[in-house]
Amino acid sequence: MAEVHAVKDADTIKLVSHLLQVRYGQQMADIWNVGINLALRISDLLSIRFDDIKDDRLTLKESKTGHTANIQLNPKAKTIIERIKEDHPDHLYLFQSYRTTQIKHRAPKPLSRRAVSKAFEAVGKELKLPLGTHSMRKTRGYHLYHATKDITRVMRMLRHRSEAVTLRYIGLTQEQVDKDFRELVL
Repeated sequence: MAEVHAVKDADTIKLVSHLLQVRYGQQMADIWNVGINLALRISDLLSIRFDDIKDDRLTLKESKTGHTANIQLNPKAKTIIERIKEDHPDHLYLFQSYRTTQIKHRAPKPLSRRAVSKAFEAVGKELKLPLGTHSMRKTRGYHLYHATKDITRVMRMLRHRSEAVTLRYIGLTQEQVDKDFRELVL
């Protein structure tokens, strides 16, 4: 699997959303927009059930770590989630596959990770960006770090155990080293 990166430019974040909507539909754009606001791994994002959301809070058990993520929804994520629920009141999953709803005798399932990966990768190729499902999580971490300069806050948000992992994850290590070489002139 190719390494993907954070989207570092706010206009590009909007462009990715727009292209996903135009090329793959509103559901794919919603995954991107909710994903960058929740910073969850794709498997956890796709597994969200409407009953995991109470008022403005999402609570779910992360599949990779087994830890409970308790996330307050920001206004953008909350608005998108409310619209999806209004449009699909019978859905169990936030990002439910439409294929399983078309087959009457099948249990509902979330959209597949593979479908999302293919859409994100295609839009990434179009924009010449290494884009994938992990880009949502990395993008949120990158922008939080740049807004606060507080790696501990980013670590907590991503639920990482070490600063080194978080720095590497959001793509700051080499960028910071390069900046230090450029700016520190002796």
